[in-house]
Amino acid sequence: MKQEKIIVYQIFTRLFGNKKQTNQENGTLEENGCAKMNDIDEQRLRLIKEMGITHVWYTGIIRHATQTDYSRFGIPTQHSDVVKGKAGSPYAITDYYDVDPDLAENVDCRMAEFEALVERTHKAGLKVIIDFVPNHVAREYKSICKPAEVADLGECDDANMHFSVKNNFYYCWGQPLNLEDITSGQSYHEMPARATGNDQFSSRPTRNDWYETVKLNYGIDYCDAGGRSNHFNPIPDTWGKMTDILLFWAKKGVDGFRCDMAEMVPTAFWAWATDKVKFCYPEKIFIGEVYNPAEYRNYLHAGFDYLYDKVGMYDCVRDVICGHRPAHDITSQWQSTDDIRDHMLYFLENHDEQRIASDFFAGDARRGFPGHLVSLLLQKNPYMLYAGQEFGEKGMDKEGFSGRDGRTTIFDYWCVDTIRRGYFDRRRLKKEERQLMADYQKTMLMANSEKAVREGEMYDLMYANPQMGNRQYAFLRKADNELLLVVANFSDKMETVSLQIPRHAFDFMCIPDAEADATDLLTGSETRLPLHADQTFSLDVPAYGGRVYKMILEK
Repeated sequence: MKQEKIIVYQIFTRLFGNKKQTNQENGTLEENGCAKMNDIDEQRLRLIKEMGITHVWYTGIIRHATQTDYSRFGIPTQHSDVVKGKAGSPYAITDYYDVDPDLAENVDCRMAEFEALVERTHKAGLKVIIDFVPNHVAREYKSICKPAEVADLGECDDANMHFSVKNNFYYCWGQPLNLEDITSGQSYHEMPARATGNDQFSSRPTRNDWYETVKLNYGIDYCDAGGRSNHFNPIPDTWGKMTDILLFWAKKGVDGFRCDMAEMVPTAFWAWATDKVKFCYPEKIFIGEVYNPAEYRNYLHAGFDYLYDKVGMYDCVRDVICGHRPAHDITSQWQSTDDIRDHMLYFLENHDEQRIASDFFAGDARRGFPGHLVSLLLQKNPYMLYAGQEFGEKGMDKEGFSGRDGRTTIFDYWCVDTIRRGYFDRRRLKKEERQLMADYQKTMLMANSEKAVREGEMYDLMYANPQMGNRQYAFLRKADNELLLVVANFSDKMETVSLQIPRHAFDFMCIPDAEADATDLLTGSETRLPLHADQTFSLDVPAYGGRVYKMILEK
């Protein structure tokens, strides 16, 4: 079976197919409209597949807190004091067994519409990833769709105890929730207060806390005398409930889970839960949002297949793009995770991070392309693209709860113009948007069509080329007799790069000493490269671009 390089395409489902261009700041569903799962039809999925994507991460599928009233459908309303934005955060779950009604054409058939989306996605040759949010739930969590035999979260809790392995939540017993620092004239009541999702164990969260959420209890007493203590025997009640939720969605045909803030949940739970899920569904994958590099190996050992490489590779490549760090710093980032390199997920954008083209990042989408080239082609590990990145979306709208911060909102009803044009009115794409999309498409298709990228070895050329400067990065990829030379240029001008391939690379990769015909896979141009150990040769590399030279070596 041919090895596959995973390329994840993150779609913020509520925004993706919204074609209503009102874009009223802080607008309601009626004013600004909302995308539906049915908008992601066969045509849209074909376009995504043609980009070289293998997995689609549908963000915001599970029902979450919102200020929109769906009570006529039997869905409980949520108090506005504990909902961020008119649309609400997709990470404040109100029912783990339900689909968000915003996304359905027919609210009563919302689960059937999701199942149809999964089927369409599979038929298009793509796999489905959804969020699993294990650390916290919305303040007014109440499942109306859970199986009859399942007790709801918190239903059997003893609210007079701060901590118990039988409880699903933590309680500030005897104290009401105090939101005076957040809302004027608080009218939402919670007694006793429950601990807030970002490990805030007081009854008075601040505006900077995840005040709209409640922390779930996995058997850790965070306020034990002398510090936190683990209580995993007997198995905490929350473990069973959350594992059942994973199994519920796995049975729906979901191929994997992107696990939100995975490191805020103990590895003991993950080992227990992933074992049970993979026993029933061996092919399911788990992607963990883990930010502490010291914990990477612990979470992989606990059953995760892939982890975000945020504080390492993302932060480094971002700094290189912005000119804050030299390109050769990328070497130390991949080296720090070399023993687990196939398990690290690289990316340049997602819903948490600022858009490359925003004023807060690079200010120009083209400046991010060499970072994309390196992140995509450097290793065999997965790569993730955020919808709109390929068109140069700036993320500079002031949508409502989400201000002008360089991010695409996850809290508001909105139409993202580049996505609307890119998928529903492509003839209106600007010339530079078309070119950027074509370049992204070419490279991402390359990631699986070229064996050297998909499954080949990598050799970093930076140590042998100190003369290269701070704005270029070069490496080799090789499988069988196919050799790729990749040079990325982070500079704003064409650079003539002097490069040599050291003798060790020839020995390590079994490269014959010869003159080789080379084709640049980005442009189709052909040249002849001297493959001689330690011999310097020159390449012209375009501004904010690169060269990907392919050579077929004589066996």
